[in-house]
Amino acid sequence: MDRIGKLMDVLKPLEVEAVLVQEPSNRYYLSGFTGSAGSLLLAGGERFLVTDFRYLEQAAEECLGIQVWDQGREGPYAAIAKILEQKGIGRLGFEEDMVTWRAWKRMEEAMPRTTLVPVSEQILRLRTRKDPEEIEKIGKAAKLGDLAFAHILGELRPGVSELEVALEIECFLRRNGAQKLSFDTIAASGPRSSLPHAQPTERKLVQGDFLTLDFGCVLDHYCSDMTRTVVLGKADVRQKEIYGVVRQAQETALSGIRPGMTGKEADALARDVIEAAGWGKMFGHGLGHGLGLEVHESPRFSPNDSTVIQENMVMTVEPGIYVPGFGGVRIEDLVVVVKDGVLNMTGSPKELMEL
Repeated sequence: MDRIGKLMDVLKPLEVEAVLVQEPSNRYYLSGFTGSAGSLLLAGGERFLVTDFRYLEQAAEECLGIQVWDQGREGPYAAIAKILEQKGIGRLGFEEDMVTWRAWKRMEEAMPRTTLVPVSEQILRLRTRKDPEEIEKIGKAAKLGDLAFAHILGELRPGVSELEVALEIECFLRRNGAQKLSFDTIAASGPRSSLPHAQPTERKLVQGDFLTLDFGCVLDHYCSDMTRTVVLGKADVRQKEIYGVVRQAQETALSGIRPGMTGKEADALARDVIEAAGWGKMFGHGLGHGLGLEVHESPRFSPNDSTVIQENMVMTVEPGIYVPGFGGVRIEDLVVVVKDGVLNMTGSPKELMEL
């Protein structure tokens, strides 16, 4: 059964007669369409891609087995309403998580006799377990991240700015085939490394600094994500202690995660190690998140996530300790959940590097 067939099967209990998919990653996942404007309508066993003049030719090439419909000057909702009326459809599933108030009003005006049924959760759940082709693509993106890390190690020295480090990582990734970055690169040095999502600045690297590098790329539409923390020069006793606790926490999680446990239970594997070492208050985020077409997907390794972890989910494992005014450490790997644990896609070394 193809992805659309699986989705319609999942939605049977909601008794929807058609589904409207507009969120870009969901739309690509189900249709292969890469344009920036388009509405995928799954209606009465037929499949339509409603778009404007700019993407008609592109959609015809990318969306095999899907009818391409020119929305004309009336806009997408008027065109969609015509199809629904032709098919006699009264219950339409839609992605409530991405519909603005203005779009909602336009939908109501164009389809006054249509019952709108929220289906965002069901679509996102379908994407949580990756197929072999997706896992292969994510693995290739992860390998490119490893190459970028190996490259940047040779560029790190006192006097180089965080912005220069981030730019060099991006240039390397793009020169080697990345479509774009998964997210803005984090290059946080010295006391700024205590900021989990720090933006690079003109601050120059100094001997003795922690430097946290968190970056990823998009390759063939799929993301990677990794983090490493290094020290410029010799690490002091406190730096070694913090790094050692984070590494132990990550290794404990990597060896303990199994299908069938919940996201909360997976998070606790690492969190318990950090709390036992006295640093619990300095680990304020979840252990990890799903990844695929988007860098942050469901489910989560988090104290608040009771999702049952299943085989073929691709997840990050990224514990950290962040000490304001001093600095922080995060170590992040990308893994795929397999029958007896996890398979690590990230190959970069994790011993404390003193550069």
